[in-house]
Amino acid sequence: MTETLVAFAALLALAFARVPIAFAMLVVGATGFALTRGWHAAFDQVAQTTFGAGIDYELSVVPLFILMGNFVARAGLSRELFRAAYTFIGHWRGGLAMSTIVACAGFGSICGSSIATAATMSRVAYPPMKELGYSDRLAAGSIAAGGTLGILIPPSTIMVIYGIITETNIGRLFAAGIVPGILAVALLCLAVRWVVWRDPKAGPAGERSTWRERIAALKGIWGVIVLFTISIGGIYAGVFTATEGAGIGAFGAFLFALGRRALTWRVLREILLESARTTSMLFVILIGALVFANYINFTSLPGDLMGFVEQFSLHPMLVVMAICALYVVLGTAMEELSMILLTVPVFFPLIVALGLDPVWFGILVVVVVEIGLISPPVGMNLFVLSSLLPHVSTPTLFRGVLPFVAADVVRLFILAAFPAISLWLPSVLRIAGK
Repeated sequence: MTETLVAFAALLALAFARVPIAFAMLVVGATGFALTRGWHAAFDQVAQTTFGAGIDYELSVVPLFILMGNFVARAGLSRELFRAAYTFIGHWRGGLAMSTIVACAGFGSICGSSIATAATMSRVAYPPMKELGYSDRLAAGSIAAGGTLGILIPPSTIMVIYGIITETNIGRLFAAGIVPGILAVALLCLAVRWVVWRDPKAGPAGERSTWRERIAALKGIWGVIVLFTISIGGIYAGVFTATEGAGIGAFGAFLFALGRRALTWRVLREILLESARTTSMLFVILIGALVFANYINFTSLPGDLMGFVEQFSLHPMLVVMAICALYVVLGTAMEELSMILLTVPVFFPLIVALGLDPVWFGILVVVVVEIGLISPPVGMNLFVLSSLLPHVSTPTLFRGVLPFVAADVVRLFILAAFPAISLWLPSVLRIAGK
């Protein structure tokens, strides 16, 4: 236990010294192995982990989904989604903010990235909201909160990483995210209604669209429906694996962008470079986290945690809520992927030993990470919007996300209290695997 505490203290010290978290985890993990098993064993561990991550077939799903999202973003589907949502609910008070949340859910279903969803929708949704007279708090808050749906509604890179490091079936995780995703949209829209109920001027109503305009808008989002049905629906139906689905989705997104004449050689090069940079960043973090996690698992921490729970006869749900509370605290000061990779290898053996469902726990982890993405002071979505909307002050942005953070906390309690919400769809689809 002492070695583990020293390792975490060293990791935090390096992080506060502004050492990139990936390298901090790699250095601490390798040094820990060196001090306990020798430098030769430490170098072997780093080499094997790096090589294993590089050739892991399952991990190829990550760059493929990233590539799919980048093609879709360049094809302009985000604008079509926003327009379609607006035609149905834009005439309500706060309707533009709710349209943004619905559009974020649709874009997340073919993107898989929270940051990309928030960045894209800030360009699409913020100008119309300001033109109609929306307050900066509601406009920025709804975009930041809606962006988090990118990692819950499949495909989700966070779910893929969780599934790989815990050996949980990715198809089941994707299926488990659907109903909680719908619940998230409903609660975030209720948060918008609460804001405009308190301050009607924060979100004025827009014009009512005719049914002809609504049907025309729906025709513009056929690409989203087709991509989701083929790539994700094929995974649910057992036609192909998650990796194969990602490859088909990326190729379909390429054809869609090509058909819309959104691709030139220059744009294609930019998309490939951006996808490569994002993938490289994720893999460097993943390798550092795996080295650190391997060292932590080598120590006595997993067994000590189980012994602590058995000693005090703690109820499994109490343990889960304590873990979730810790995630919320970590989310205010740590990037979400690093947090997942750092903590899941520690807590997952405890969850399995308590007899809890790993798919359900995975959904809870993703939801808590969503809260961290919009929690001051280090929520990643807040950083993205702060850079893209420099005229919106940081205090305004922080106040704007608070109602949505409250809605997400309510959702966390609902999903924790009723596991069937997450597990119903995977059981109905009977997806094979763990």
